[in-house]
Amino acid sequence: MHSTPTQAVVLAGGQGSRLRPYTDDRPKPMVEIPGTGTPIIGHQLSWLAAEGVTHAVVSCGHLAEVLQEWLEGADLPLKVTTVVETEPLGRGGGLKHAAARLPSPDEPWYATNGDIWTRFSLREMAAFHAERDALATLALARPRIPWGAVETDTFGHITDFIEAPPSPFLINAGVYVFSADFTELLPDLGDHERTTFPRLAREQRLAGFPLPQGAYWRAIDTAKDLTEAARELAAQRA
Repeated sequence: MHSTPTQAVVLAGGQGSRLRPYTDDRPKPMVEIPGTGTPIIGHQLSWLAAEGVTHAVVSCGHLAEVLQEWLEGADLPLKVTTVVETEPLGRGGGLKHAAARLPSPDEPWYATNGDIWTRFSLREMAAFHAERDALATLALARPRIPWGAVETDTFGHITDFIEAPPSPFLINAGVYVFSADFTELLPDLGDHERTTFPRLAREQRLAGFPLPQGAYWRAIDTAKDLTEAARELAAQRA
């Protein structure tokens, strides 16, 4: 079945301790991108809707009521259901708990971490996933290293300085496409990245979709990420 997913799970239960004081009174996905008047999750939901998603399940944890209240009052471009983890289930358990509320359990679905701010074609990623007959596909990003790099020759002379170069490694970008059969492979409790993913990788049923050249991607982890995201947004608008 090669349908493009129309349903998604957003994992929005994180504490966001590195984003304090912003997260003292709200969960991490409710932190606003400065200058937009919209929290991270608002940007995510409008992106998902633009990519053909009609129903999102938002998994809440830390300060769930703040997120639920915002979702109830916001004018959203898709239908949203919330689930609350009453006790921490771990990332894999949280994903499985939320997936149980998806409207079409026999169809593929997207998932995204609640602190990712990105724009790229999810439809292309879904096609990539289907072509490889994968059970799960991870978006892969190549973040910029936060320090300047130094290049040297074999003799030890410095030949160049490079400001914030792209990482030589690809990382998990926190956006996924899952086949319907993937859900039952998730642990009820614990982290799927230590259990389910390595197993699928060994079976060659796990695919990695490199973000297209020039695609915008940022994980909002610290106050510095917020100011940089705002600066990049202002540059785009100019």
